[in-house]
Amino acid sequence: MTAAVIRSTGLWTPDNSISNEELVKSFNTYVAQYNEENASDIEAGLTEPLSPSSAGFVEKASGIKSRFVIDKEGVLDTRRMKPFIPARSNTEISILAEIGVKACQNALERADKSAADVDGVIVAASNLQRGYPAVAVEIQDALGIEDGFGFDMNVACSSATFGIQTAADQIAAGHARAILVVNPEICSAHLNWCDRDSHFIFGDVATAILLEREDLGDGGWRILGTKLKTKFSNNIRNNFGFLNRTERATGDAAREDLLAPKDDKLFIQEGRKVFKEVVPMVSDMIRTHMGELGLEADDMRRVWLHQANINMNLMIAKKVFGREAGGEDAPTILDEYANTSSAGSIIAFHKHSGDFDAGQKGVICSFGAGYSAGTVFVERL
Repeated sequence: MTAAVIRSTGLWTPDNSISNEELVKSFNTYVAQYNEENASDIEAGLTEPLSPSSAGFVEKASGIKSRFVIDKEGVLDTRRMKPFIPARSNTEISILAEIGVKACQNALERADKSAADVDGVIVAASNLQRGYPAVAVEIQDALGIEDGFGFDMNVACSSATFGIQTAADQIAAGHARAILVVNPEICSAHLNWCDRDSHFIFGDVATAILLEREDLGDGGWRILGTKLKTKFSNNIRNNFGFLNRTERATGDAAREDLLAPKDDKLFIQEGRKVFKEVVPMVSDMIRTHMGELGLEADDMRRVWLHQANINMNLMIAKKVFGREAGGEDAPTILDEYANTSSAGSIIAFHKHSGDFDAGQKGVICSFGAGYSAGTVFVERL
């Protein structure tokens, strides 16, 4: 058996960014329109009025200042409130595969490798475009990996770390020389942009991680250990799927399009419960894994955490290091990218790992719906 190393990472970022100020202006216009159009029902007590938001509220609640999106115009259009992503024919590359390929190409270039060096593609993401054929197989084809394999997997926001362990195990078992783990996330399409408590949370991006047999190159990151954990919870959920079209409707509802997303067919969460339950779960998991690897807080230079909420990250980092931590200890990209689901911790690692010297250590940690969490402890080669 030959151990796998993380040889490089890749990143693709959309051209369009929406600031909190732009988003809130659009949202508040929508709120005013809704309240005006439903004034009689609101006055009669049949429905609740919507409340406006503010850029300050968004930043204080989350740490987010802006987010990148595939389509800006559709999101800010108060009569649409969702991105416009035109359908593509089956002879065209799908949009999820397209952005995944771009992230893969960046990872290969940074490692001075080519697709000919890669045997497998794992697409590990929350928001898979379709059930089949696997997006990973489409990316494999687009990259020109003829003699290899690809498959998709979904563990929500923890998909990247679960994918890293899966790829590392495949390489160690001799099934591949190198594998690309790809995290293409178009979160803007599964977000309810009309909901005050969540409309600001997500952005779009694609990341890739190139894992390779250690003896096939130089540089990168030795994987000291990986650990995965899941615990069922309904506090973060998305009920959209093919079974929705089989639901029985009666009366007026029978004339509705049953594929039209209702609130629970998009992203929903109980934010306060998530905060209360996930922070101790993740903190304990990291500390326990450190102990199993014989590591102390002083041995760790940095944690690259899932980018969901700045307050969660600061609290987890404090528990891991046993002191106030942030900035250099736990860098954030949340302010610029928002929550990008599985890609968040990988963006943080991609952008904030180049200053490590050989022998310095850190941990990539993801957590989210499931609940799920994954830790990947690494050492600079």
